[in-house]
Amino acid sequence: MFLTFDDGPHPEFTPPVLDLLRTHGATATFFLIGERIDRYPELVRRIVADGHALGNHSWSHPRMRDLPLPQQLVEIERTDEALSRYDGNRTHPFRPPCGVLPANLLLHFARIGRTVAFWSYDSHDYQQLPAPTLFAQMRADPPRDGDTVLMHDDTGATVQLLAELLPQWRDEGFELRAMPAGRG
Repeated sequence: MFLTFDDGPHPEFTPPVLDLLRTHGATATFFLIGERIDRYPELVRRIVADGHALGNHSWSHPRMRDLPLPQQLVEIERTDEALSRYDGNRTHPFRPPCGVLPANLLLHFARIGRTVAFWSYDSHDYQQLPAPTLFAQMRADPPRDGDTVLMHDDTGATVQLLAELLPQWRDEGFELRAMPAGRG
């Protein structure tokens, strides 16, 4: 199972997420917002030092479909530049904000062979529901081996979910890891 976290880094919630991942021997891919990278560089350094992968979630988390292609590319390129200061990679897998990838950006990525990183399992932790509600939903329809799980490291509910789910997933035999490296 591939673990992914969007919308960070967050000064309150990313550290406990990282602590839980370390405790349970899990790695993840963190799709970071560029302007937060500059605001919380120590968290980005810790993400990389702890063995996690970095992904691009745009500079300011805009509605990409509302931007012309040149502005979309600035959002992505600016974030890649910020991320590369931490992991040395020139480009990173891109996950569009809210999962909305405009056709013009999709065609551009197809032309240049750039990776778009979606998910196959949505935890719905961004809905601001209480952790017990989210946990019940996930138990009723759990992720499967090989799924890419979408979570967010900017909410306390995610921390509570992980505290319950990581040991459960380990007990069920899941290998919890970052997405495979691909072309950014």
